[in-house]
Amino acid sequence: MDFDYTPKVRELQARLSSFMDEYVYPNERRFFTEVEEGGPWKVPAVIEELKPVAKGQGLWNFFLPHSEHGAGLTNLEYAPLCEIMGRSLLAPEIFNCNAPDTGNMEVLARYGSDEHKKQWLEPLLAGEIRSCFAMTEPEVASSDATNIESRILRDGDDYVINGRKWYSTGAIDPHCKIFIFMGKSDPENPDRHKQQSMILVPRDTPGVKVIRAVPVFGFYGMPDRAGEVVFENVRVPAGNILLGEGRGFEIAQGRLGPGRIHHCMRLIGLAERSLEQMCRRSLTRVAFGKPIAEQGVTLERIAEARIMIDQTRLLTLKAAHMMDTVGNKGAKAEIAMIKVAAPNMAGKIVDWAIQAFGAAGLSNDFGLGAAYALARLLRIADGPDEVHRNQIGKLELAKYK
Repeated sequence: MDFDYTPKVRELQARLSSFMDEYVYPNERRFFTEVEEGGPWKVPAVIEELKPVAKGQGLWNFFLPHSEHGAGLTNLEYAPLCEIMGRSLLAPEIFNCNAPDTGNMEVLARYGSDEHKKQWLEPLLAGEIRSCFAMTEPEVASSDATNIESRILRDGDDYVINGRKWYSTGAIDPHCKIFIFMGKSDPENPDRHKQQSMILVPRDTPGVKVIRAVPVFGFYGMPDRAGEVVFENVRVPAGNILLGEGRGFEIAQGRLGPGRIHHCMRLIGLAERSLEQMCRRSLTRVAFGKPIAEQGVTLERIAEARIMIDQTRLLTLKAAHMMDTVGNKGAKAEIAMIKVAAPNMAGKIVDWAIQAFGAAGLSNDFGLGAAYALARLLRIADGPDEVHRNQIGKLELAKYK
């Protein structure tokens, strides 16, 4: 495996880093202020101002490997760019590389009809609208997707949808126009993995009710614009079904692989930024007669952070390489491993950074509070640690049976 970046990637890294230096980092304080003052139902103005600037510079839609819709980058080529974007919580959306839209665009590109692509994929790619992925439910353990209880039932030329979802990313965004909804269309099917379907539900369809914003550690709209949504007798055309009845679990597996690795790529950038903040802070703060950087515990944490970041980056690059060469299914063990490793690594390093900042780290003046919430969130989102560890263990044991 050759992880040396190509000239094309190096050029994009340089351009992306310059944009971050000029536009993103100087606007972080404004971003946090606008989020706090505007509340969960408003989009920070700074995001909307910077999106056309990034788009105008061609820093747009880097994801979607092997697709005419994206930048034509492989997963391995996208990794270092995604890492740069992950250094700031406001950056991914500026470049149209944010969850859940990237995953939803992957679904539409892979499984949508020509009509679906024209109506929903094209405006998503243009950054004109946003989307929501509605899978998790409050009444069941959604880490086992076969538990999902929402219903998608055929009625003539339509499907009728009923269910309650929460932590539905993107639901509270005022620009959200389309939901990808997962529910059971054939609950009696003896194959539990063919009971589910996915269907497109326009946000303005009668019966769709976004009833509240759901916080992450008290953060509304940041780091995750999640909501609770009720679907009551929502009727959509039968043509809105994706790939056909009973294919929902298959689509979910295809969607979550790229989504998981993108989160891990961004978390590496988040951890690098947190380590950088910890180092700068510890060099300038004096306690008990010497800089915090000279305290033994701080040196140990800085060293451990460096080791952990580099280990996780290499494992993530390996997973990306395998996704490009043997496919997402062939890389399932590596994807599961990074999904466990990256959030735990980032959470630990952000926690150490908070310690170095002292009481200031508990505020969001330096972005560490929201960074910690994001890292902790991602130990649950897209499958909790326990599910991935079980899969890794089973795959390892299978070598000896």
